[in-house]
Amino acid sequence: MRPVPPRPTETPQTWRERFQALRNVPPLLRMVWETSRPLTISTLALRCIAALFPLATLWISKLIIDLVVRAIRHQPIDRSTIWKLLILELLLAIGSDTLGRFISLVDSLLGDRFTNLVTIRLMEHATTLDLVSFEDPVFYDKMERARRQTTARLGMLAGLATMAQQLLTLLSLLSAVVFFYPWLLVLLMAATVPVFLGETRFAMLNYSMLYRYTPERRELDYLRYLGASNESAKEIKIFGLGKYLADRSRVLFERFYAENKHLAIHRAWHGTLLNLLPTGAYYAAYALIILRALAGVLSVGDLTLMVGAFSRARTIMESLVSGLVGISEQALFIKDLFDFFQTNPTILSPPNALPAPRPIKDGFEFQNVSFAYPGSDKWVLSSINFRFYPDEKIALVGENGAGKTTLVKLLARLYDPTAGRILLDGIDLREYAVDELRHEIGIIFQDYMRYDMLASENIGVGRIEELANEGRLKTSAEKSLAAGVVGSLPKTYQQMLGRRFEGGVDLSTGQWQKIALARAYMRDAQILILDEPTASLDARAEFEVYQRFADLTAGKMAVLISHRFSTVRMADRILVLESGRIAEQGSHGQLVALGGKYAELFELQAAGYR
Repeated sequence: MRPVPPRPTETPQTWRERFQALRNVPPLLRMVWETSRPLTISTLALRCIAALFPLATLWISKLIIDLVVRAIRHQPIDRSTIWKLLILELLLAIGSDTLGRFISLVDSLLGDRFTNLVTIRLMEHATTLDLVSFEDPVFYDKMERARRQTTARLGMLAGLATMAQQLLTLLSLLSAVVFFYPWLLVLLMAATVPVFLGETRFAMLNYSMLYRYTPERRELDYLRYLGASNESAKEIKIFGLGKYLADRSRVLFERFYAENKHLAIHRAWHGTLLNLLPTGAYYAAYALIILRALAGVLSVGDLTLMVGAFSRARTIMESLVSGLVGISEQALFIKDLFDFFQTNPTILSPPNALPAPRPIKDGFEFQNVSFAYPGSDKWVLSSINFRFYPDEKIALVGENGAGKTTLVKLLARLYDPTAGRILLDGIDLREYAVDELRHEIGIIFQDYMRYDMLASENIGVGRIEELANEGRLKTSAEKSLAAGVVGSLPKTYQQMLGRRFEGGVDLSTGQWQKIALARAYMRDAQILILDEPTASLDARAEFEVYQRFADLTAGKMAVLISHRFSTVRMADRILVLESGRIAEQGSHGQLVALGGKYAELFELQAAGYR
């Protein structure tokens, strides 16, 4: 396959926008300070000391050379001073190496703590965001860019600290240059500015390219996952998808490479031309220093000091320019991190939120409820009106896409209605404390999670604060028929499930579903919502589950979503959804007698068993 031609690189931001991006640096530094104050203070103090070593070394070298020259000219000197200075320079070299190692140690420890801090903050913030956010590709792009910052910005932190150290060293070296010949400083600055401007421009172009390719990078990550995952391995082999996935990945790789190559070549070409300026300025300054030495204005030691100071200053300034370019580029990426942190949920508990009622007295009432995803004009649910009474068991029936799962997500306040309202005991759901409300709801979706954790943890997450309650774990497992599954495992409740970690045992789909059902019973909530609760169970297990269903939900409200009419006929009332609306409702017998949509679906399913 030939790669898609590179898209034109976007025009970089204005200089004002580039400098505005640097506003993201102080908040990042505050996060570093919050990570560990002792480590932050330590690295700053060590770097401040280390920054003075280069000038001190050069100055001692100057003194040694001047003394040696005087000795060669047979001028009177104290020769022991030369050896004392040499020992002092040796001690400076040893001290500089030792400081460097301690700086690396402190930076490593601080970097690890910072990575952990940012990663945990990302996880904590993600848990506060609305479910609808996780169903939005634009949000996923933002979250992906933020996720990459947790480790990618460690280099920036080290770069900032190194730049601060280099700046102090530069100031000390320039003080020596200015002392002997101030105009050299002007020459050095004038040659450096064009390089900074040129490199910054290409940094902006690079960020622009990476920003635009975020969706493709997520696609590439997904293709990598498909190509090397135990969950997809069976179908990859059966359908022979390996080459297709590899070719599709190769197209994305080649597309990235084509544009990156185009940008890299231009950056190298322009950089080569611009670097002629500082090189020319350095040798012009070198020539001026030599002329002053030949004129007798500078001693040999002064000459050595000036050449060494100017040479190191030039190297440091080039490094600072490169560092500034990197920081300005990194600042744009940091913006992605803080943009994610500034993404706020809309489903929140109001001030003075009400506690969830226990027990529920009047039940739920949907009043003209409609829902559409943000940015979409397509209604998933439209004008839903019904009551859901205490102790009642209702079933939701309808074809795929009719809005059944969306309705229960509204009930659990995972979504808020786009229009209309939902009342609980006569009060709008939005008036209750969100966490307390959800504590009263036990819900297992059709696409339930299979946690690569211990069997006890897989059940205990249903009410995490009761994870250590062994009696509650076992009772929940018995209710869902998972007790037999757990009992057959080598380590029973302490058995690692899944194949991700060593010693893990995978379960059949039906066994996983029993574990997931135990999670719902573990919650001991007033409302039990089961989305296709027996879809993966064999006929015997399904019969056993529903034989006990009435007992297990006694005194509770229950919502069943199922395509199996043998399941839904147990409900007190059945709601038939069609195209986001309630088309019919009633008991099984009433709906069959009505001869409408439910009767049609029932007859179609019944015909399959004849």
